Amino acid sequence: MLKAGLVGAGHLGKIHLKLLQQSEKYDLIGFYDSDKVNGKKLEKEFGYKFFSNFDELLKLIDLLDIVTPTLAHFEYAKKAIQAGKHFFIEKPIAGTLKEADEIIRLAQEHKIQGQVGHVERFNPAFTAAKPFIVNPMFLEIHRLAEFNPRGTDVPVVLDLMIHDLDIVLSIVESKVKEIHASGVAVVSNTPDIASARIEFENGCVANLTTSRISMKNMRKSRFFQKDAYISIDFMEKKSEIIRIKEVPEKIQPFDMIIENAEGEKKQIIFQYPEIESNNSILDELESLADSIENKKPIKVTLMQGREALRVALEVMRQIEGRK
Repeated sequence: MLKAGLVGAGHLGKIHLKLLQQSEKYDLIGFYDSDKVNGKKLEKEFGYKFFSNFDELLKLIDLLDIVTPTLAHFEYAKKAIQAGKHFFIEKPIAGTLKEADEIIRLAQEHKIQGQVGHVERFNPAFTAAKPFIVNPMFLEIHRLAEFNPRGTDVPVVLDLMIHDLDIVLSIVESKVKEIHASGVAVVSNTPDIASARIEFENGCVANLTTSRISMKNMRKSRFFQKDAYISIDFMEKKSEIIRIKEVPEKIQPFDMIIENAEGEKKQIIFQYPEIESNNSILDELESLADSIENKKPIKVTLMQGREALRVALEVMRQIEGRK
């Protein structure tokens, strides 16, 4: 078991603390939070050991779980690396590309393992559908959320859209060619709703719409490729695969056959991959432990986290340019 410590016991940090304590791959040593009142309260209520001094916690652990606001990611990642500790860092990897590059450089220099918390990579609906996604050429993605004051300190692009940017970049095997984006600040000082069109060098196009001021929640992605359409509902954890193939020689009574304007007939096949129930946050945390202890590849690397941040910042730059 890896001795783990956590920094940043806010809303998400509390979830991480609970899962680290439950995990069979980690021994939760304790946590640090700059809010000592909150820290003492959590210690009394749940029994997690609260450290009022971060450096004392750092000495006792093998891995640091960084769940602070984004502005503090670089500070704690740097401290962990220089102390020889592996780390898990919530998305985005950092607030700037300069900070992300320095985290990557230091981790390589000190031979430290780090993983970025892009949790949707571990969503069971995505993992079930991913094997069917082959060279998609058009992607339509919607991530809509009801208003919640928590998280409005950062633009919706870094708060929500970055989840889908990471998914897109992990699927499309091509470099980003061009980005067009627009957004509006409605209830906060940064964009609350944003739309981006990302064009790749191989011709693939991804349209992303993200909002944190919607009347209902939605997290749906659609992937269109040659002879197939894949739909993923990240919120409901459902996947649907619709494939088109040649008509069989012997048509069965319930086969669905369509005919286009040229008279060509095709068969439509519906598939619903089996979705295994899981806790995506626990899975991402334990995947890092598995990578460290068994020398397996990191599922979401620091470089991948950096690329998601780079594209997110470019989306924001495009939005700013429209003002």
